[in-house]
Amino acid sequence: MRMVLAGGGTGGHVFPGIAVADEFMERDEESEVLFIGIEKGLEARVVPKEGYTIKFIKARGVLGRSVFEKIGSLLRILGSVFAAKAILKEAGADVVVGTGGYVSVAPLVAARLLSLPIVVMEQNLVPGYANKMLAKIADAVAVTYHESMSFFPRTKTFLTGNPIRKMIGGVSREAAMAFFNLDPEKTTVLVLGGSGGASAINNTMLTALNNMLDMRTEIQFLHQTGEHDYEGVRRAYRKLEFGAMVAPFVYQMAEAYAAADLVISRAGATTLAELTALGKPSIIIPYPYAGGHQEFNARKLLESGAAKMITEGELTGEKLAAMIKELCASEEARNEMAAQARALGRPDAAKKVVDIAMSMVKARGSHV
Repeated sequence: MRMVLAGGGTGGHVFPGIAVADEFMERDEESEVLFIGIEKGLEARVVPKEGYTIKFIKARGVLGRSVFEKIGSLLRILGSVFAAKAILKEAGADVVVGTGGYVSVAPLVAARLLSLPIVVMEQNLVPGYANKMLAKIADAVAVTYHESMSFFPRTKTFLTGNPIRKMIGGVSREAAMAFFNLDPEKTTVLVLGGSGGASAINNTMLTALNNMLDMRTEIQFLHQTGEHDYEGVRRAYRKLEFGAMVAPFVYQMAEAYAAADLVISRAGATTLAELTALGKPSIIIPYPYAGGHQEFNARKLLESGAAKMITEGELTGEKLAAMIKELCASEEARNEMAAQARALGRPDAAKKVVDIAMSMVKARGSHV
């Protein structure tokens, strides 16, 4: 059986696809997986590292652009449909899974032209424009949250959760501490800004550190900065004499989560799926320029007692420092938050998505 996963741009669309690919290949190592993405997306770096083949198309978003830019984007999508159709035919695809975002539009339209089974994955609580449109031509829609089901046709919508990679939960704290050369006696705070980093979080953290100088002997940091802020953040930790491992990008997320006693992050759907599946206490700072998706996602955790939340408009170094101090000082509070997070987690999401995809192929009578 041959599966094609289409989508990308950010980690929120790439990593769930990899989780599904891993689960699919575990079923039968004779199966084949192909990714379709864009050369400028995170998938261009990450997918080959995971051992999968990727083909590229040209795609660009339509929303938020001028009229002329929208026309150009639509023409590019049209050309990408023909390119994706050729890729799917050459791959001999049996099923196409869209992992979300504008990158998935052309391949899924091409799949419909070829009468291939289509599964759409929706990671966010409130679906984006692309998936609302693609759901109309899909055979099945896999959603992360129960609240999302009302946006799609009831007869073909399934509550699966957001797939996470199995290796995410497979590392001990001791091994993780040794890997990052961190002190196992200290409380460890993992700071993430998404796959590209987040300057707002990075800069606020630098102010927060100045409000936590009395805790230098008790806490340490593992901080993913993105390329742009790396040197400045690294120098700040060193100057203020905090224990810290600072990196532009952390590929070893299984180790990073295993080391973390507390996580500070954006509210990307994949990150939240990982935090809940692992039961990690967190301070969530939603990215405000994603159509409200991240705040909707974060409020779900906040209302469940699974996370703290600070909107970017309310974000200050003093407020962030106070919240870090409060949670680092109380293991009981962290444990309660972790339990609530774990109650929301769906670690079997990848299995459910693959079950749906394979059932669609069998229903079509395709070769399995």
